[in-house]
Amino acid sequence: MTPLHRHNPAELSPPTGFSHAVTATGCRLVFLAGQTALDRDGKIVGETLSEQFETALANLLAALRHAGGSPADLARVTVYATDVADYRRHAHELGRVWRRLAGRDYPAMAVIGVVRLWDEQARVELDGFAVLE
Repeated sequence: MTPLHRHNPAELSPPTGFSHAVTATGCRLVFLAGQTALDRDGKIVGETLSEQFETALANLLAALRHAGGSPADLARVTVYATDVADYRRHAHELGRVWRRLAGRDYPAMAVIGVVRLWDEQARVELDGFAVLE
């Protein structure tokens, strides 16, 4: 039995690519640091938002797997984007990337517009937490 339960009340707008609420009954939390499109050498890879999103998500999931979790264990993810309009324009493409790498068990999510990220070339950063049994 999964320690996470996703809640999407009928009286709210149907969620697309996120859950309105996630309750956790697990016994171990994993807090995931912000991940950008850094490669092993500490360089930002990818020119487009979609390319950077894919690498940032892969980095987040690599940290989660190393901690013993899987994408289905994600309870919350926050996306920080330097251009929210660009993020919205590419939402379908980013959703395909998410489903390919993380599946369809969506965590509670938010997209936050920021002026810039730690690495100036970064267009997107993801952080979050997971609940493991």
